[in-house]
Amino acid sequence: MDIHRVAAEVVALCEGELKKLGRVPMLRDRLTAFAQKELTHDDHVIIEATGNAAAVAELLEPFVDRVVIANPKQVRLIAHAKVKTDAIDAAVLAKLYATGFLPEVWVPDPRTLAMRRQVTRRTQLVRQRVRLKNMIQSILHAHLAPPCPHGNLVGVSGRKWIAKQLVPPDERNAIERHLRQIDLIEGSLKLVEAEIAEEALSDPVIRRIMTLPGVDMTVATGVAAAIGDVRRFPDPQKLVGYLGLNPSVRQSGEGPAYHGRITKQGRGQARGMLVEAAWAAARSPGPLRAFYQRIAARRGKHIAAVATARKLVMILWHMLTKQTDYIWVRPALLARKFRTIELKAGRPAEHAKRGNAYDYNIPEKRAAERERSERAERDYARFTSRWRDRPKGRAQPA
Repeated sequence: MDIHRVAAEVVALCEGELKKLGRVPMLRDRLTAFAQKELTHDDHVIIEATGNAAAVAELLEPFVDRVVIANPKQVRLIAHAKVKTDAIDAAVLAKLYATGFLPEVWVPDPRTLAMRRQVTRRTQLVRQRVRLKNMIQSILHAHLAPPCPHGNLVGVSGRKWIAKQLVPPDERNAIERHLRQIDLIEGSLKLVEAEIAEEALSDPVIRRIMTLPGVDMTVATGVAAAIGDVRRFPDPQKLVGYLGLNPSVRQSGEGPAYHGRITKQGRGQARGMLVEAAWAAARSPGPLRAFYQRIAARRGKHIAAVATARKLVMILWHMLTKQTDYIWVRPALLARKFRTIELKAGRPAEHAKRGNAYDYNIPEKRAAERERSERAERDYARFTSRWRDRPKGRAQPA
């Protein structure tokens, strides 16, 4: 099935012969009627990964033996075809699947799909808020307003500062409209984050991912939703490649292999979150900061951040596969993370009661945990320093 927004072109391949089944409107009742009339429980349905592919697969699964979603980036026979129609595209999908050369896409379960949608909604709301903030900044800049002395332009202090700036009446009205839109977006953002927090509190995988330094609720939920079942990755390199953090390689004939930039394939949203987490981990004491500093000294900060994100994925695979937390986790800081999630989920703030997160407010305990991480960082730096001092041409023992 070559599916589009309004219709799907259907072609059947049976014993090497193609048969056109026509176009089916992309409506639930019409798809159900088509499945009841034309499909059997022995059929396999192949579709390309599009925005509505998951819904089509869910609708057709009860009527067929299997529904396969193809990776459109890897089906090059369709992308580079000289003669291209919907019927031909559907026929190519059928032939590739019949010969065993169809690159398939893993279909997440409904819970994982819901997590992905929630993370996407939060990202969209944040981008809308940033866009409105930039519009306010451009208005102020156009009328020679000085830089805002407050950290948050749309906070209480920032709004008082904006009200004192000299701008024309129409621009003042535009700023007020943008501020009202930001208030609406922040209200929606709190609701979405509350739903994500509820999911994070009940999911042991998300809680385990949060033991990594630099990883908060949003990053942990986004990465967990992107990975799904970690058992589908036989080794950490497969997970790194799925997230597009592996370097591209070009090699032909007897020539050497050339390694370039990362491939940026797979889940781009999760990859961006991991890079942001890597920047945060580079500021936290521990072996990951030593790793970042070692790479940054040779290749620069940006390459080091991407390399640290790749290291996070490698560690993450071992953690989820072996069902163990990060070995250098700081318990007080982790309890504070969990308490922040509880508050976002709407749990009551118990001011008169000291919970597990209170230890983070005790300077002695916080310093002791930090010292343990700093000691691990020094040990890692001392261990890797031997790699640079090792001679390249050392003879191997007989």
